[in-house]
Amino acid sequence: MESMMIYVPIVMALIGLAFMAAKRAWVLKQDAGDGKMKEISDYIYEGALAFLKAEYKLLTIFVIGASVILAGISFFVPTTHWLIIIAFIFGAIFSALAGNMGMKIATKTNVRTTQAARTSLPQALKVSFGGGTVMGLGVAGLAVLGLTAFFIFFFYYFMGGVWESTMFDGQMKNPTELMTIVLETLAGFSLGAESIALFARVGGGIYTKAADVGADLVGKVEAGIPEDDPRNPATIADNVGDNVGDVAGMGADLFGSYVATVLAAMVLGNYVIKDMGGKIDDAFGGIGPILLPMAIAGFGILFSIIGTMLVKISSDDAKEAQVQKALNIGNWVSIALTAVACFFLIDMMLPETMKMSFFGEGIQDISSMRVFYASLIGLFVGGAISSVTEYYTGLGTKPVLAIVQKSSTGAGTNVIAGLATGMISTFPTVILFAAAIWSTYALAGFYGVALAASAMMATTAMQLAIDAFGPISDNAGGIAEMSELPKEVRTRTDILDSVGNTTAATGKGFAIASAALTSLALFAAYVTFTGIDGINIFKAPVLAMLFIGGMIPVVFSALAMNSVGKAAMDMVYEVRRQFKEIPGIMEGTGKPEYGKCVEISTKAALREMMLPGILTIGFPIAIVLLGKLVYADNNQLIAEMLGGYMAGVTVSGVLWAVFQNNAGGAWDNAKKSFEAGVMINGEMTYKGSDAHKAAVTGDTVGDPFKDTSGPSMNILIKLTCLIGLVIAPILGGHGATTEKGACCATTEMTCHEGKCDMSKCADMTKDECAKMCEANGCSKECMDKCMSQYDEYGKYIGNAAHVHGPSCNHDDHQEIINMDVKKVKDANGKVKATVTLTKMVDGKETIEEKVFEGDDLEVEAKIAELGK
Repeated sequence: MESMMIYVPIVMALIGLAFMAAKRAWVLKQDAGDGKMKEISDYIYEGALAFLKAEYKLLTIFVIGASVILAGISFFVPTTHWLIIIAFIFGAIFSALAGNMGMKIATKTNVRTTQAARTSLPQALKVSFGGGTVMGLGVAGLAVLGLTAFFIFFFYYFMGGVWESTMFDGQMKNPTELMTIVLETLAGFSLGAESIALFARVGGGIYTKAADVGADLVGKVEAGIPEDDPRNPATIADNVGDNVGDVAGMGADLFGSYVATVLAAMVLGNYVIKDMGGKIDDAFGGIGPILLPMAIAGFGILFSIIGTMLVKISSDDAKEAQVQKALNIGNWVSIALTAVACFFLIDMMLPETMKMSFFGEGIQDISSMRVFYASLIGLFVGGAISSVTEYYTGLGTKPVLAIVQKSSTGAGTNVIAGLATGMISTFPTVILFAAAIWSTYALAGFYGVALAASAMMATTAMQLAIDAFGPISDNAGGIAEMSELPKEVRTRTDILDSVGNTTAATGKGFAIASAALTSLALFAAYVTFTGIDGINIFKAPVLAMLFIGGMIPVVFSALAMNSVGKAAMDMVYEVRRQFKEIPGIMEGTGKPEYGKCVEISTKAALREMMLPGILTIGFPIAIVLLGKLVYADNNQLIAEMLGGYMAGVTVSGVLWAVFQNNAGGAWDNAKKSFEAGVMINGEMTYKGSDAHKAAVTGDTVGDPFKDTSGPSMNILIKLTCLIGLVIAPILGGHGATTEKGACCATTEMTCHEGKCDMSKCADMTKDECAKMCEANGCSKECMDKCMSQYDEYGKYIGNAAHVHGPSCNHDDHQEIINMDVKKVKDANGKVKATVTLTKMVDGKETIEEKVFEGDDLEVEAKIAELGK
């Protein structure tokens, strides 16, 4: 069965891509309207394509440079294989392809949605959501296909496709060690995807907001013309920006989240197997916990397809509530089906009871049903956070109406109200995060946290379809306005656009939630890769890096906001110049130079996206180099320093992401509230009023919040943790952990002979241990000592058989049942050993830590004495 299950995610991915191709063909067959509509649509398509081509040229240089760095790491670090370079390159290619594919279909769907809106609202929804479906399934299908294909290739390359010890690089390695190499190499695919996502998000965000802010400030506020008016020179650039930012950027973002989440769960699944003695008996070749996250992702594609089929309305008189309900039905059905699938997959692929290691608490027995409950929490939290986001940003909600009311006294009070809304929205969101982290960890350790994130991300195709539907509808409204179509067409597209604004905000909330849980899972994987037991913030260097990590999202946001500000100034000057120098623009007889504005946004975005990217990628590397310079080979401390930095970035980044996303979304819908008219101080107030102008100013501030710096936080925290994961092998191996009885500690430590490493016995069966001894040419005495670690059934028991023996000097009330030793040697050859003892005292398990310092012999003697 294992030979079939490992290929199931690929089959599901291919089904998703096939359905995507069929849906794409259907969308492209729809009527694209008259000549003027097609002309405007072509402007948008060509502008978006020109930006992506210019962006990808720069990113090609980045990928080449990063590949050279990875090649250097693989050359100097034996545990990092050169195939990580290939994985990195393909991860970057797949991520770019996903964003490009989504952007192309979005720019082809917009004009067809406009034409469909001339017929009916249900048809307009069907076409616009069809384009979103192509985007969602394309991203999810490519992600699962790429990750699963590379995993299978590496599994066969490094392990021969079987779970057993084998020789690798001249050494006998047990299966969990070999799988660690497989997953470390696979991390390159995720790193490549997130690297492209960072630049796509930041660059796209700068592009779209430079155009949007420029168009609003001059067009709406100064010239007093409506949004998307063809007389506004920046209106084409604004519509292009919707695609490169909210479609290509979001696609690359969730592509990266999808891959990173599954990868982190696979890494932690490997450590579940390790905690169970290195081997489990299942129908999946002993790798059920590793395959499970991929299986969940694969079935999530299938259920997303079903969900997309349920999104429909029947009445042409439907309003925003009915359209939102149709989207919610499809979304919640796909989530419910994923929950049912999780139950059967977990029951089938995991042992009924597993052993899992909990930091500071030792190994505990965990039932598979507790893993299922953790996955349910992930599904619930994803939906709950979207609901919280909808409350703080949706049209007609109390927080948005409060901003509307405060607009009556000017832009200042509008901005204050929007900032306060974003800040207070962090409270319920973070409470949900904290509850999810705490409960899933309590249920099933960090594997439970990772599975919760995997379950949440399983319906990414559906989430992206809903999210991409927004900018498509926005573009459709713009084309209707610029083509001067009848009012009822714009009314229909405005209904879709209004719902799209809410779904865009909730989509960003979902992206933040996924990034938070994904980063925590990656963080746990980093800790296991480096071998550290935790991060001690009472160490000054670690605490310092924690603060620096907390600072990075703030600085990153500032850089992104400044970039938008500079690019928007260029846009404002250009739009003013055209109004002044081109005769007849305001009268409709002169044609604006749309291409000049598109060119300004493109150049500004490419120029300004580099510094935030360098900051994100460079800082973790700089911390490791600084640590090496100051603390030489004290890899444990350096690993903790980098871990502190990662923790700071994650916590601060989540808070800034929630704040900026919700503040921006609330400002946006406060502005849109004036289109239908709002009651302020007993009077109906509409577009063009002073209160509306104040709301436009607030929205101008909020635009880069919700579309540039806010969404970029997701990738910042994920990419930071991924870089840490890739660096982890450099910092690993700083200590030797022995999970055996300690009575004969001296014997174990002297039996290695540089060949027979008894510290690996716990991860092997008796037969595998014997093969290792034979392959390494161990002496008979050493081999006998290795074999004594197993009982008559071949089960590993360590020195448990000797704990009560004559050589052990325990009294009747105390015995050592486990001793964990970590050693660090400084530049002067001095050794510091930290020994963690797990004891049974009067029937209760206690943990005690001792530290020994001196030369090798002195420390060995002290540890041996401790074990007697």
